[in-house]
Amino acid sequence: MKTVAIQGINGAYHDIAIRSYFENEDVNLICCNTFKQVFDAVKNAEDTLGIIAIENTIAGSLMQNYELLIQNELFVFGEIKLRISHCLAALGNQKIDDIKEVSSHPIALRQCEDFLSTRNWLVTESEDTAMSAKEISNNKIAGRAAICSTLAAEIYGLNIIAKGIETNKHNFTRFLLLCDKAQISRFCKVNNLRKASLVFTLPHESGSLSQILSILSYYKNNLTKLQSSPIIGREWEYKFFIDLTYDDYAKYHQSLDAISPLTIDLKILGEYQIGKQIKQ
Repeated sequence: MKTVAIQGINGAYHDIAIRSYFENEDVNLICCNTFKQVFDAVKNAEDTLGIIAIENTIAGSLMQNYELLIQNELFVFGEIKLRISHCLAALGNQKIDDIKEVSSHPIALRQCEDFLSTRNWLVTESEDTAMSAKEISNNKIAGRAAICSTLAAEIYGLNIIAKGIETNKHNFTRFLLLCDKAQISRFCKVNNLRKASLVFTLPHESGSLSQILSILSYYKNNLTKLQSSPIIGREWEYKFFIDLTYDDYAKYHQSLDAISPLTIDLKILGEYQIGKQIKQ
């Protein structure tokens, strides 16, 4: 059995993602209110893993989680890309005309703006999609609906009024799986690794980034993401987060040796298999 810390509760999209990743194994969840608590749970228990959302095809990158990756020095050992499909769920005797208020996580609300605009509902934000469903269920709140996963609606006994209410049907969230560095050998086998996440800073000089990218390309790495983040207290200086894929592990490491003298604080955040794309 795997013990995994998630942000949210049973029925949250983190729950769906981790059970999809470990589809043939039992998973024991540690439910956390914040992403920081997820990192703390992994650091404080040797056998605990973690999963965090890192980017969404609509909402973009979760920069606070990139910063937490640097601060906590955990290792990324896997990824999974989950198709996010929202439903509208309420108490069993409620129909769409009975709904006066809709509650969910702000990103989920944003992803369903077109659907929400068709009604004159009060829209309220909550900490988590599944938490919205649980609150309605536990407190028997009539007239309120949750935007959540179909799994959350089932877990908390709500009636699904509408499915697939997200505006964009190509709405995916990418999740990263985390472990303590002492556990790396349990999850990372070199012959299966095809992707890496890196972070570094650069001297404030003309052409410094293009030089790094040229070297990575020379060694046959394929850049799949480039994200910059300002360095607090150092005006106009940035950290750069890079995801890349490769076919030759040895060549990939040669490229790191080549760029290392040109960067500041180059760190490998993780090396892992290219993640599956899952539809609910």
